[in-house]
Amino acid sequence: MPSPRLACIALWCVTAVALFGCRKTDDVAAPPAPAAAPAPAPKATAVRTTFGHLPDGAEVALYTLTNRSGMEVGVIDYGGIVTSIKVPDRQGARADVVLGFESLDGYVKNPPYFGPIVGRYANRIAKAQFTLDGKTYRLAANSGPNTLHGGIKGFDKAVWQSEPFAHGDEVGVALTHTSPDGEEGFPGALTMHVTFTLSNANELSLDYTATTDKPTVVNLTHHDYFNLAGEGSGDVLAHELLINADRYTPVDASLIPTGELASVAGTPLDFRMPTAIGARIKSDDVQIKRGSGYDHNFVINRTGSDLTLAARVEEPKSGRVLEVRTTEPGVQFYSANFLNGNTGKSGHEYHDRGAFCLETQHFPDSPNHPTFPTTTLRPGEQFHSHTVYAFSVK
Repeated sequence: MPSPRLACIALWCVTAVALFGCRKTDDVAAPPAPAAAPAPAPKATAVRTTFGHLPDGAEVALYTLTNRSGMEVGVIDYGGIVTSIKVPDRQGARADVVLGFESLDGYVKNPPYFGPIVGRYANRIAKAQFTLDGKTYRLAANSGPNTLHGGIKGFDKAVWQSEPFAHGDEVGVALTHTSPDGEEGFPGALTMHVTFTLSNANELSLDYTATTDKPTVVNLTHHDYFNLAGEGSGDVLAHELLINADRYTPVDASLIPTGELASVAGTPLDFRMPTAIGARIKSDDVQIKRGSGYDHNFVINRTGSDLTLAARVEEPKSGRVLEVRTTEPGVQFYSANFLNGNTGKSGHEYHDRGAFCLETQHFPDSPNHPTFPTTTLRPGEQFHSHTVYAFSVK
């Protein structure tokens, strides 16, 4: 007969098995794994690559700017051309919303000013001449009898000095160029700095400054062709446009301002409330006929010199919205009336009305209209202009 001690041990073992069952040591639950560390937020970057080479062998650099929100902008130092702007729609799907080309060759050969800095004088100067301080300067006539966007070889065809930068959450590229005295007939050596800055708020800012060593005239802008549904996706006639302007500058048959500041009220140029671009583009109005659509300067409503809303555009299907704010007195609305089937990115054919332009500027032909805001720049002065392209969704 077992001893009382052994009987107690046996009873304890039976009870333990009954209560807890048999468990292997490798069945013991492991302690919970620590939570995975959150993925680091993407960084804003400015990356330089080679875009191509000009016929003379000069290298052209592409700067790809990306913010932490995923917006991406491509800028090349040939003409300060914006080659792409990729922004999301209301579902978060990104699309490129500016027309352009996949290679440098397209920009070198193409005439419609796809995405560059334009100057020395953006827009038109009548009869390719102006008088300053009693002296008449004769320019190159490259648009009928008039000078358009600086002449035959404007700033859109120059290779600018370029340098990328990063300031906190903002990234960009700074461009510098000097136009020599007498280039395209304009007086004075003009030194310019144009800075492209991309913020995490999906805003692309352009800052322009210029100085001269002789009295001259200057009017700088950027000539992007936008389609908020995505480049190559068809016409923009359903885009809804608001222009913050009560007045515009009517033009004659050669698209030169008459000098009048006319009310937009009761005309097809009234975009004070959001209106589809195509709603009145086939009007019999003489201004629409002269422009073969819209190609007009609007006088921005402003009360000071700070950034002011110039225009707002919404594409209803994608929900993408573009808001343009500027320190300039005017904005040229152009409905891309002469794209003529150019072949662009991804083999897309660009047809008339396949985009719109909103060129912030001083008024066309200002050197020949003393009542317009002056475009004269003198030694010791600095030209400065600031425009913001803000993208969002609705």
